[in-house]
Amino acid sequence: MKKVYVAMSADIIHQGHLKVIDAARNLGDVIVGLHTDDVIRDYWRNPIMKYEERKEVVSNIKGIVSVVPQDSLDQVPNLIELKPDYVVHGDDWLEGSQKELRERVIDAIKEWGGELVETPYTHGVSISKLDEELMQIGITPQMRMKGLKELIYSKKPVRILEAHNGLTGLIVEKTKVEKDGKIKEFDGMWISSLCDSTAKGKPDIELVDLTSRLNTINDILEVTRKPIIVDGDTGGQIEHFVYTVKTLERLGVSAIIIEDKTGLKKNSLFGTDVIQTQDTIEHFSDKIRAGREARATSDFMIISRIESLIAGAGMDDAINRAKAYIEAGTDGIMIHSKEKDGKEIVEFCRRYNEFENRVPLIVVPTSYNFMKEDELVDLGINVIIYANHLIRSAYPAMVNTAKSILENERSKEASVNCMPIKEILTLIPGGM
Repeated sequence: MKKVYVAMSADIIHQGHLKVIDAARNLGDVIVGLHTDDVIRDYWRNPIMKYEERKEVVSNIKGIVSVVPQDSLDQVPNLIELKPDYVVHGDDWLEGSQKELRERVIDAIKEWGGELVETPYTHGVSISKLDEELMQIGITPQMRMKGLKELIYSKKPVRILEAHNGLTGLIVEKTKVEKDGKIKEFDGMWISSLCDSTAKGKPDIELVDLTSRLNTINDILEVTRKPIIVDGDTGGQIEHFVYTVKTLERLGVSAIIIEDKTGLKKNSLFGTDVIQTQDTIEHFSDKIRAGREARATSDFMIISRIESLIAGAGMDDAINRAKAYIEAGTDGIMIHSKEKDGKEIVEFCRRYNEFENRVPLIVVPTSYNFMKEDELVDLGINVIIYANHLIRSAYPAMVNTAKSILENERSKEASVNCMPIKEILTLIPGGM
């Protein structure tokens, strides 16, 4: 029998895939090059099913004799090894970002006289549409909660964006761009005390209590599927923090980040312009341990935010605290800096990477926003949080609209900056 090679992800199998496999089966024994989880994450999103699960499904389709891992979108390495008589693919790659991959396949199989067979694209099937339908099914708290840890240990960087209500949660959930043949999106949501307080018109001094913040968290949980990290400020008293952990874990939140400060909260970006009092290493370590003991599973992450560089305590203090918090059992370290040149972050990461025992490293590059994601990843950073950008961009847009109505004594001029009313009515699923 002739050998036939078909590459696919098979995360959501539809009739288009089956048509390609059927065409391949008529040519000989079918070998499927199944994209690994890392490949799918890199060009699309976190796979719904893991590689071994997808392999089991594909292996049981009639006509497929073997399934081999494909470690990149490029089929050529597998083709050179297997030297198939035919390569079968849908004709959707004649144009667009996959065109170059197609040309590489054609050049490779010429060496042994292989042939490329292209099947007509199956119209009416949209992976994006299927993804949206899956979203409507919902997600259990346990599945959502464990998603963050799975991402942290499988990809870099994990990209998190602030959300402060259900609508901004949907923006984080659905926003995608295609760049260099890959689909880029956010991996989860950051529910910031600053943004939650600001959206309520209140100061960021822990004035908004847990009950009120839980309303915001629930609004976002109800309309999204991606992991959520909650800004826990100082975590409060140890006895209170225990209940916060239990509540958030029960809801399906993936992680809480608490900062090692005490007293009336002042936003860290004020630095030493206001009084910033750090907790003792011993007391904060006790808080970490109490949180760990309170949780039901290790899927819920307790992440420690180090404020030494903000409070003027220096780099050595930050490093010592990181070691102590890791020893206490923290699931991650967030290092915070307000310096715009990024040098503190670079130095901390250099010294942190020398630790024998490390946990995932998290940053919030609000001040040093010139640094690109690949630079941060090269420093060893696992999670990048864009902590307040949606609310900061929404406020000036709304003020400009309000001013336009006042100045023009009508809303016509403001309409150019507004969504069409029909779009906002259909923005939310089930709105029609």
